[in-house]
Amino acid sequence: MSVVKSIRDQIPPIHPEGYPFIGAFAFASLILFWIWTPLGWIGSALTVWCALFFRDPVRVTPVREGIVVSPADGRVSMVVQAVPPAELGLGDKPLPRISIFMSVFNCHVNRSPVAGRIDRIAYRPGKFLNADLDKASEDNERNSLVISTPAGRIGVIQIAGLVARRIVSFVKEGQVLGAGERFGLIRFGSRLDVFLPEGAKALVSEGQTAIAGETVLADFKLGDGGRSYRVD
Repeated sequence: MSVVKSIRDQIPPIHPEGYPFIGAFAFASLILFWIWTPLGWIGSALTVWCALFFRDPVRVTPVREGIVVSPADGRVSMVVQAVPPAELGLGDKPLPRISIFMSVFNCHVNRSPVAGRIDRIAYRPGKFLNADLDKASEDNERNSLVISTPAGRIGVIQIAGLVARRIVSFVKEGQVLGAGERFGLIRFGSRLDVFLPEGAKALVSEGQTAIAGETVLADFKLGDGGRSYRVD
């Protein structure tokens, strides 16, 4: 195996959504070099950061009915019981909610937490509060998906934050998703909430680091035997 190929294999691909932003950062860097060289180097560093922000690495997702995987890279900021947003249609009783906060240094491609059919997509405009705050779930701009599975309906919500001003969705109602399949992204730092069916037990704790498509948040069949995997 060549050295070049070895290095190339270590560099994650870039999601197409990032190309216009990376190009803009690179162009600005050239202008800054022309104005003053130190500014150009700062622009170059920001261009590299932008490329890393839009990275889309391959993930190995455990595949089995009943498994709920993380939809996002980041820190598990809250594991609580909370009433889901009304637009989800999941009722007015508190359900288990796992919140994952993504910093501007995390990969921001979002992946489906389960295999199932998208019953509902609901977008709601709102504020741009710090996504790490609990009230961001109610007040901030958000895009919500309800996914039906044999184990029940799962709610997953993309929530904008202080810096995140654009929620991007790749899917539509009625579409069937596989666990770990890409369904959207949020630009420049944000949060995702996952609402589990009543009685489900979270397998993660606050402060834990989650990896999209790989970290198991919950398992409705804890007593079952081995899991299979899909690479995407």
